[in-house]
Amino acid sequence: MTAADAAPPIDWHERANAAARSVTALFGRRLFFLPGTHLGAIHWPTPGWRHGVKGKLLQPWHYWWQAHYVDCLVDAGRRELGNGATPAARYNGPERPSAGRLASRLVTGIRLRNAFTFVNNYYDDMAWLALATLRLDALAEETRRPGRRRNAAVRRSLALQFDAACTDDLGGGSFWSKQRDFKNTPATAPVALFYARTGQQAKAQALLDWLHTTLFDAGQGIYLDGARLGPDGNVVIERAVYTYNQGPVLGALLEVGGEANLARAAALVEAVDRHLTVPAGNGRAGSGSAGSGSAGSGNDRAASASQRMVLRCDGTGDGGLFTGILCRYLALAAADSRLPRQARATAARLVINTAEAFWEGRRPAAADSGRSPSVRPGRGNGNNPARLIFPVHAAHPGDSPSEGGGVVELSTQLQAWMAIEAATSIAALDYGTQQLRN
Repeated sequence: MTAADAAPPIDWHERANAAARSVTALFGRRLFFLPGTHLGAIHWPTPGWRHGVKGKLLQPWHYWWQAHYVDCLVDAGRRELGNGATPAARYNGPERPSAGRLASRLVTGIRLRNAFTFVNNYYDDMAWLALATLRLDALAEETRRPGRRRNAAVRRSLALQFDAACTDDLGGGSFWSKQRDFKNTPATAPVALFYARTGQQAKAQALLDWLHTTLFDAGQGIYLDGARLGPDGNVVIERAVYTYNQGPVLGALLEVGGEANLARAAALVEAVDRHLTVPAGNGRAGSGSAGSGSAGSGNDRAASASQRMVLRCDGTGDGGLFTGILCRYLALAAADSRLPRQARATAARLVINTAEAFWEGRRPAAADSGRSPSVRPGRGNGNNPARLIFPVHAAHPGDSPSEGGGVVELSTQLQAWMAIEAATSIAALDYGTQQLRN
């Protein structure tokens, strides 16, 4: 019997609860003190009103970070539902709002903070929120909670935006922004997934076909970033490779289904394993930054076959979300019985390994007297040692996002939470413990 076999089973459910408690405590707050609202602060610690009113009011607005925050809360809500949806099952204790209720308040906060509308200038942002509210709607239906009418209105409004973004320019696909000069995977893939989940299979398939024809790199087996018209009128392909682009493509392929799509999905899982993984504990080597956009060659993997392989991460800022998004959709692949067992096992292993690395790199979010004196004890500032900070890079667990006096970004913490929720969703699947950790 190996040490791994002898180890007690991991309580992924409690790990996911710990991540949920940490993110909501450190970053969650009302919008301008308004009851019935919730929003995620961009940084932790945040300036207090007395020490930076202007900075408090003019914090950057990252719409799509909030959309993924909704998705994470829905994950927690589904686990609460699985445990009976009773107050005792709530991730943060019976005296606190359920995860689903908090997610609904967050959707309200997004609308108010976004100037009383869910529409913005980026189609990918809107697609992520549409997907999150679709899942929230399903959770509300199962728990018989209010809010479904509002969620449906959100999707109706955003669906009109997606229809306008999907044109025949460049042969198909969805525009990325309302400048309408660039079509890319980050917008096209989640829009395709939204169409697929709302019964518009033909539209979803057309977008998937455009992605495969225009942005699929057959040599690597993964999807490139985007396409635009060059000065000479020819199509120019942006060849950057990002982890999160592969996720919604995978999700859409699975959702639409069919032999060809499922074969592409299985191949994509294996390509991710070959090109977008690095050895755990190997620092940042092989980890692309958010701007590098290059896929790993697999040399790190070949050089250290005995090490646990994890998904590469893409740094901070927007890149701090990328790997968590990929984990979400790899978990769907791991649970899909239509895929070959090898592809399912690969997807499960990548998620489990990456989530374990994030968990191993956690540290208490203890207050630091040398930073942000405006943060008050007892208000989600991390004085409670139960609150955790997760690393930016799964491959380098000691890489704390707040080392050296820096702040912690919401994106990086949502990423770890997403990965842990994904691991939780597949932990009970029929895979050997040793197979998942190799």
